[in-house]
Order: sequence, then structure tokens, then C-alpha cells
Amino acid sequence: MTSDDSGTAHAGHLGDDDTDATVTSRSLRGPRLSAHRDAGDAWVVAPDGTRYWGRFGAAGLVVHDPGRGVLLQHRASWSHHGDTWGVPGGALHEAEAAFAGACREAAEEADVPAALLEPVASVVLDRGVWRYTTVIARATSPFEARAADAESHELRWVPIDEVDSLPLHPGFGAAWELLRSVIGLPRIAVVVDVANVVGSVPDGWWRDRRGAAERLIHRLALWSEAGDDLLDEQAPTVQGPWDEALAIASSKGLALEAAATLIAVVEGEARGALAPNIGEERRGALEVVAAAGAGDDAIVDRVRALTGAFLGGASTPGSSVVVVTSDRELRRRVEAAGAVTVGTRWLLDRLPPS
Repeated sequence: MTSDDSGTAHAGHLGDDDTDATVTSRSLRGPRLSAHRDAGDAWVVAPDGTRYWGRFGAAGLVVHDPGRGVLLQHRASWSHHGDTWGVPGGALHEAEAAFAGACREAAEEADVPAALLEPVASVVLDRGVWRYTTVIARATSPFEARAADAESHELRWVPIDEVDSLPLHPGFGAAWELLRSVIGLPRIAVVVDVANVVGSVPDGWWRDRRGAAERLIHRLALWSEAGDDLLDEQAPTVQGPWDEALAIASSKGLALEAAATLIAVVEGEARGALAPNIGEERRGALEVVAAAGAGDDAIVDRVRALTGAFLGGASTPGSSVVVVTSDRELRRRVEAAGAVTVGTRWLLDRLPPS
């Protein structure tokens, strides 16, 4: 399912045919809604009468494989704007995160393996009573998609420069300029100097350094699950190569949100600090690194590894790296290695309570 250019969403299961006849992608009428469908598979009606599919909102998935392009869905004839090209997606379940829902729908419609996807960003169309989120993800390993149900004629990897040559679903076509500007951007990595952040708040942390570190890591995990936006006006140093995409999003009345990998570096007595389990939809969003020696050295080494692809004129840049620390010497070292830095207050203001 894809939102059309007016924002109205049309699902793949909207037929009113009460027969049990087999529905194929070439059928002119879709399958009837099941009596056992999820509660999210329902219409939302705005005050002006506009209908949107997805009681809890909806999401679609744009998958980018740097070697092959983007994965597009040739939509079934019976669907809204049938026989056009868009991306797999559908209505969200209650309390389901957009990434998880987009991956679930893509698995059901196109056999896309969520385990091989890394979220990069989300584009949000917000109509007040309803939201549609387009998740942009990078394939971490090659895979083959297939039409797994009657909602698709076919799935195809399309080179980025050839997308405009296809008859696109109006909603996808209207968003393609923005989506294209985001595809290929470096994923943001936020490296947290745990000792420095913990030490910035005089709450008795020195009596239990490991416990204090674990409380901070727990808050980082909650933050990663919430998917907080790292591109807001409060953090201009994070934006960098995202500026063009942000300008396009603003011109279209859309919100652009960046995903990120959080890397928490612990040292000394806090080395045994553990990361709590986080939701499947935030796979890989939080990593805890136990420094073998000084935490500052481990942070500098990780920054160099993350920014290493920038060296030697590499065509594909590494992650945009942000280091959270108020230590002046560490800030100097990581900035020399290609990172940007923010103080501990920037992070603490964003974290949920423990």
C-alpha cells in the first residue's frame, strides 16, 4: 500500500467480493476483508470526510541495495492506482513501530527478510487523524524478493536513475525527489562517552559505577526504541549531508527523521554493564562496548573505524559520527578523526527518565 498524492491511503484488501474465488494480481476486484483481520485494518475518517487506511496509521518500506538500486513493487491491477509502481506496505498494528510494521508488510507481500535491513531514515506524512511513514532502509546483504501474495504483479530491483521511467503510483512519485535525496546518505552513529555523561550529574554515581552505567544504558535503550529525531533544530551539528533532504522535506510539508546506531562505551568498574533487550524493530540500534583500556582511546578507535570510509576518496562514505562528551581533550581527538561532538546536556535533555 502507498499513500496517494492527496494523502489518502488505499489498502490491498478492499474488495467487497463475498465469493471464495481466487484473487490474483490481475483480478479487477480484490479479496474481501477477513472477519479475523487485525484491528488496524480499518478506515480512519477525517472531519472533512477523507478516508485513510489504517486505524493506527500505515507504513511502507523503501529498500536500497547499493549494487542494484531500490526494490519496487508492481502493484496489482485491482489495487488503488493498480498497475503502477510503488513500495510494499500497509496498515500498522496497535502500538507497532513504523519500521517493524513496514518490515512485516514487506515480508508478507514480497518475502523481504527484516534481518537483512538497516533503517536509515523515515519520512512522515501527518494528517492529524492519521500518519503514513515511509521507512528507508539499506540492505546489509543481497537478497531476492518475490511476489508473495496477490498484491503484486512482481518485485524488481530498479537502478535509481531508472525509477522515473516507470509509471509510478502518484503518492510514491510525489515523494520520490525526497526519498532519492535520502537514499545513500550515511547512517548516523552516536558514540556515547558513558563515564563522562554519568559523571556530569552528581547523583552519587561514584558509589556504584556499574549500576550508574547500566541506568544510563537503559535510558539509551528506551531512547533508541522511541526513535528520537536527530535532525531537529536543536542539534544543527548532526545534520551535515542531510541538509538538502531536510529542505526538500520542509517544502513538501513532510517530516524527515534519521535513524541512528547508539554506541555506549564503558570503562573501568563499569565494564560489566549490560545492555537491556530492546525491541526487534530497533535491531542493532544500541551497542555496548567495554573498553579494554582507557575509554577515551576506545572511543577514538571506534570513531576512526566509522569514519574510515571517508579516507582515500572512498565513493561510499561511512557513518556520520557524533560523539557525546564534554571532555575537551577527547572532543579535540575525535573531531580530528572526523566526528562532530555535542555536550552531555544535549543527550541528557533527550533521554527518557530511568
